[in-house]
Amino acid sequence: MPETQIGRRGALLGAVAVLATPALAQRGWPGARPIEIVVPFAPGGGMDAMARTVAPFLAARLPGARVVVSNRAGAGGQLGTEVVANAAPDGHVLGACATPTILSQPIERPVRWRPAELTYLAQVVEDACGLFVRTDSPLKGLPDLLAAARARPGDLPYGTAGIGGDDHIATLLLEEAAGVRLNHIPFNGTSQLLVPLLGGQLEVGAFNISEALPLLRDGAIRGLALASAARDPTAPDIPTYREGGVDVVFSAGRGIFGPPGLPDAVRAQIEEAFAATFADPAWSAAAARAGLPLKPLVGAAYREAALGGEAALRALWARRPWKE
Repeated sequence: MPETQIGRRGALLGAVAVLATPALAQRGWPGARPIEIVVPFAPGGGMDAMARTVAPFLAARLPGARVVVSNRAGAGGQLGTEVVANAAPDGHVLGACATPTILSQPIERPVRWRPAELTYLAQVVEDACGLFVRTDSPLKGLPDLLAAARARPGDLPYGTAGIGGDDHIATLLLEEAAGVRLNHIPFNGTSQLLVPLLGGQLEVGAFNISEALPLLRDGAIRGLALASAARDPTAPDIPTYREGGVDVVFSAGRGIFGPPGLPDAVRAQIEEAFAATFADPAWSAAAARAGLPLKPLVGAAYREAALGGEAALRALWARRPWKE
């Protein structure tokens, strides 16, 4: 082959390589290996619902990517969070993140992550904490629960998805504000506490409004109160803690995070995929069907929101350590 043709062919191949390399680098996820979103709780809770609802929208906006959701429950979310925090920073392993849990657990016990070093990609949900009972419970509202707690100091049991989670913290704040003590029973996720609650072995369940909605609609449970600033439009008959005489407002933030050191190119592409998802009417419709109370935040805004409550949590720990 003449030298000029070899030169032209080499130049053409070089140009193709230059064009192809950025596309592959930008994509970042070889099709043979999916992106795994690790949910650190058992299936069936609010974290699981958030992750499974958003996963197909994320996959549709990351060319060549597949997204799968896996549940790795244990230690109130610690085990699954550690899987993500210690994964290779290549975009293949992400996690469902719950605030304040991601901040509270390092305060109370040794964990294998530092909150400030994680990569906060997007918040999806802000979900008010609440207290719920079986429909036939003699407790009709927050004043009844507080009266029972005063009559039985430290005895009235309530269940949560785990020690140091949002519902546990919210109930500690309630106890502090109302001057009462309850008996905390931690479970490995909200779905696990629903069995004894519905069976009558557990008097009160502390979980989020999105997790309660299906059971509220079926008439299986009643809401005593929500720790929201105003009544939730999805359950307008449930009063707020403030209406029950306790000035506490508290909710769970749920989103997606990555390990420390996620490369800027990968992080930016995932953030752009979330921003596009949040602007899509089809996403809003899917989230409404799943009962997700949306409060989308992307990138730096999510990081600021996620880390912003750490000082208040440390102050609470100093007053009322929640390790059990």
